[in-house]
Amino acid sequence: MNGNEVFYSVIGTDEPAWAQRAANYALSVLDALKKQNWQISLTFCDDATMQSLNRDYRNIDAPTDVLSFTLGELEHVNDGEDVFIAGDVVISVPALYRNAEDFGVSADEELRRLIIHGILHLSGMNHEDNEPDQPMMHLQEQLLGQLGGNSIL
Repeated sequence: MNGNEVFYSVIGTDEPAWAQRAANYALSVLDALKKQNWQISLTFCDDATMQSLNRDYRNIDAPTDVLSFTLGELEHVNDGEDVFIAGDVVISVPALYRNAEDFGVSADEELRRLIIHGILHLSGMNHEDNEPDQPMMHLQEQLLGQLGGNSIL
C-alpha cells in the first residue's frame, strides 16, 4: 500500500454525484506518478469562487478551470510514517463543462485531464503555455492515455 489519500470538498455548488469517483481517479494518478504517502484535496466549485481565488492568488480577475495550491509539508504521524501534504487542486465545475464543449471532448475526459493537470502542478511541474510540446502537457496527455477511460461522470 502506498498510503496516498485524496479528500474532496465542494464550495458554491451542489456536490457532484461523481465527486468520490474523481477522488478515486486522483489516487490512480498518484499511483501512476509513483507518489507515496501523499495527501491532496480536490475542491469542486463554481465560477465565482474560482474567479475570487484567481484574483486573490494570481491577480487575474477571471474564472479559470483548475488551480493548484502547493503546500508541500511533511507531517509526522503516530505510526512513524511521514505524510506529504502536497496541497489542493481546485476545479470549476462550470468551466469543466465549458472546456469539454469548446475542445470537443467528453466532460469525463476533461475532468480526468484537469485532475491530472492539477496534480502535475502539485508535483512541481509547470508550463509556459498550453502547447502540447511542453513537457508537462506531454506527460499530462500520456497519463490520460495510460490510465484509460475510467468513467468518472
